[in-house]
Amino acid sequence: MIQSELPAEHQAKAGTPTGGGILFVAIAILSGLLATLAGHAGAGPALAGFVLGGLIGLADDLRKLKVGSLGIPARLKFPIQLLLAIPVAALAHQEHQFGVPFALGWLYWPLAVLAIAGCANAVNLSDGIDGLAGGLSVIALIGVSLLLPGAVAGEKAIALAAVGALLAFLFYNRHPARVFMGDAGSLGIGYALAGMAIQQGFVLLLPLLGLVFVIETLSVMMQVAYFKATGGRRIFKMTPIHYTFQLQGWSENRIDAVFWTVGAFAALASAAAARL
Repeated sequence: MIQSELPAEHQAKAGTPTGGGILFVAIAILSGLLATLAGHAGAGPALAGFVLGGLIGLADDLRKLKVGSLGIPARLKFPIQLLLAIPVAALAHQEHQFGVPFALGWLYWPLAVLAIAGCANAVNLSDGIDGLAGGLSVIALIGVSLLLPGAVAGEKAIALAAVGALLAFLFYNRHPARVFMGDAGSLGIGYALAGMAIQQGFVLLLPLLGLVFVIETLSVMMQVAYFKATGGRRIFKMTPIHYTFQLQGWSENRIDAVFWTVGAFAALASAAAARL
């Protein structure tokens, strides 16, 4: 279902199938299981992330198939996301995080759970332009598995399997997309990405690694807060902010290219910061 308030270019996409993320999430899960069976350590958080995030997203995608439905209501969806983030945080448990010279103790749990749920929603918000979230996810997964120090064999196996599947997905779903990623893909990626960053002790670098995801999310938060505070005025033409660029005349391919470039530089910056 295409929301009526989206730019006119999106109305032509009505009827495009969604839930394509099930394919690359399934490949990532299979890779994680094979890596675990082969004795490679470290696949647990990413594997759990793809499974649990993918299940929430799949339920949301299926609900959207009902006429007039926008999916699981936010008041219900976010608590479920927080609840299912706990097992991922438990598997990724690492109290010593980048930039914190002491064990976090009980503070680890709210920080980790919020990071996982927040990352999932940030990826989901970026999934509005053909190829945008997929390309940014490829960059972030390469960053967390190859650029940040500390990734182990299991993490690399599941992350790079997801990267390969995402690249294939992008090849066949570049603009104009034949099928949308859907929440099954975006939430699964977000959970897994955060789980790997936490396991490596770099949760505080996660906002830099996924900088574009953060910018997209902040644009929504700022817009909503300003709208409520001023009684209906807006900062941006439309959020997430990629829609503002589209309303200003940017093509979807141009938005992808610019946002992916920013994402790539952010990933490189996070890798440099991790080595300081």
